This record gives sequence, structure tokens and C-alpha cells, in this order.
Amino acid sequence: MSLIFVLNGPNLNLLGKRQPEIYGRETLADVERDCRELAGELGHEIRFHQSNREYEIIDWVHEARETAAGIVINPAAFTHTSVAILDALNAFEGVVVEVHISNVHKRESFRHHSFVSLRADGVIAGLGTEGYRLALRHVVSRLAAKATG
Repeated sequence: MSLIFVLNGPNLNLLGKRQPEIYGRETLADVERDCRELAGELGHEIRFHQSNREYEIIDWVHEARETAAGIVINPAAFTHTSVAILDALNAFEGVVVEVHISNVHKRESFRHHSFVSLRADGVIAGLGTEGYRLALRHVVSRLAAKATG
């Protein structure tokens, strides 16, 4: 059983309330419940965090270096601005999957660039909150492949 961190950036605490036409009506609590349920079914444990503060996300990535085999991260607006989160992820040796609820490539041009993608082993965008579950499945699949050599 491996530990997987699920990290969420700024404004995702407003999920379900903020721009539901873009992000849907599910709340972050709904996403967390679904991720915990799926992780349990897959035989893994998750730590689920959200912060509007860049340094907290960096601290969780540092913690994951010591305790986790994978990270699912929706860096939200930090996607496009944070070299610091990229640097922290570059120091993490496990599997990293970047998730975006909306299709960032159909939105404003500044959203088309992701610093996090430079480190991510995979990127899921535009599949709504289902992207989190797909990302978890992918992390587990990569971990299983690694374990079998």
C-alpha cells in the first residue's frame, strides 16, 4: 500500500460555487470523498490538501518526498506562475500527474503554459473532476509497473 498526495491550489476551496459553468457543481469535499473511495478500492492511501498559499503546496511536496510514492496535483493558477512549485516537484522522485478540471487550452492564452507540466509524468485537462480519479488510476498503474520491473 502506497501513499499518494492529492494537492490542490488556489480557489479550489470554492469548487462548486465559483464559475460552475466552467468548473461544475461538485465541491472539493465531493472530489476528496471520491478520491478516498477509489484509493481504498485500489489498495492505497491518500493525503488530500488544498491551499491558497504557494508555500504550503511546496511544503506538502517536500513532505511527499519522504512519505509518498505519487502526487496528483491541480496547481490551479499556480500552474502558470510558480517556478517554485516546479522546483519542488523536480526534487520528488515519484510519479506526478497534473490535473485541470477545465480544458485550459480552450481558455485565455496565459493559461496555455504550465510550469508544472515540465515535471509531470502526465497531464489531464478538461475532463472535469473525473480527471482526479483518472490521475489516481494512472499513478497506481505506474507504481504497479515499477514494482514488477
